[in-house]
Amino acid sequence: MNKLSLNLQILVGTITGVGLGWWMSKLGQESATAQHALYIAKLIGTLFIDLLRMVLVPLVFTSITVGVANLRLHKQMNRVWQFTLLYFIATMMIAVLLGLTVANLVQPGSELQVAMFQNEMQNFQATQMSLPDFFAQFLHSLFQNPIAALAQGNILAVVIFALLLGIALVVGGDRYRNVLNLLQEFLELILMLIGWIMYLAPVGIMALLMQLIATQDLSLLSTLMQFVAVVLGTTLFHGMVVLPLILYLFTGMTPVTFWIGAREALITAFSTSSSAATLPITLRCAEQQLHVKRDVAGFVIPLGATMNMDGTALYEAVAALFIANLVGIELDLVQQMIVFVTAMLAAIGAPGIPSAGMVTMVVVLQSVGLPIEAIAILLPIDRILDTVRTMINVEGDLVGSVIVHHIIDSKENYANDALLSKKCKNS
Repeated sequence: MNKLSLNLQILVGTITGVGLGWWMSKLGQESATAQHALYIAKLIGTLFIDLLRMVLVPLVFTSITVGVANLRLHKQMNRVWQFTLLYFIATMMIAVLLGLTVANLVQPGSELQVAMFQNEMQNFQATQMSLPDFFAQFLHSLFQNPIAALAQGNILAVVIFALLLGIALVVGGDRYRNVLNLLQEFLELILMLIGWIMYLAPVGIMALLMQLIATQDLSLLSTLMQFVAVVLGTTLFHGMVVLPLILYLFTGMTPVTFWIGAREALITAFSTSSSAATLPITLRCAEQQLHVKRDVAGFVIPLGATMNMDGTALYEAVAALFIANLVGIELDLVQQMIVFVTAMLAAIGAPGIPSAGMVTMVVVLQSVGLPIEAIAILLPIDRILDTVRTMINVEGDLVGSVIVHHIIDSKENYANDALLSKKCKNS
């Protein structure tokens, strides 16, 4: 019998994890069997996440630096910058606009009573942060000691330093060719380590999903079903309709072809709720399954893991309107525009870790005067929503890398054809 492919192993692990998690939830968390099983699942899941985090920082640093430096070989660095940032901004704007539109039509939370969440609200401690403080902290986090940023795992600061170093290598040219070769070889070693770690992926994903299903408070989830339905519905619509449509219009790639190539990363993002932890697998899918050039993928995807958060931006916008409905505050057009802009900025500043959107949600609520204590209402259900929005975040990064690769490749082919035609005419 032929050995199962990694994708099929991950699918089997996913189904097994969901099934075991449902069985554990039926046994109850007081059951000795459930406690032992969940303990083992926690050990395995933590090991898998820690292995991915181990290679995360060196992968981000080397892939972005090498990616930017190698773009000079194709004279496409400016175009990659432009198309990547344009794509990030456009898709996040579409996501937030979609969320606000559906939230205004459905008005989730208008019939719920805040009193039912008093216990959770009393136990919740919110961190006060004004919008100017948020911008100051965000800018401060961009430029830090690179050694400290690497040691502390400050991904955004690592990204900025890697970008600057890559640009310096471009300006320096062949004078620093040895440095670039060294970084290229280091990147190849990191990718080899990732290949080894992926052997644990099916078991790690099974363990993570088993924990998620077994420990989720479904009784409280049922009281917020309308809000959950709006968030999941709009997020999945963005991921299953909007992003594939944009991909098809720009590249001609069908959704089925894309999802087959991206499923490994999407399943991992769903189970880990961390676009940063999924980054090694996302790069692997982009290069090996979707055939994106390593230079382009190494630039677009790590940058997208820190800046391109379609699912998070959509969620924060919908959650702001949901809380406004709960506390009886009607947001006018100007206030919703503030939510629109702030949700995008907060999503850009959110770290690629589980439930990162809850951290920056405080900024969105304060921007329109909503009580930040009401964020406690979202805590019991945030974990399960985080899985879906993280999956869409990662999908957006992959779609962006394919689109940018296609545009750059098309322009290179057009330029080559034009040059060839000119030579033929001259001859």
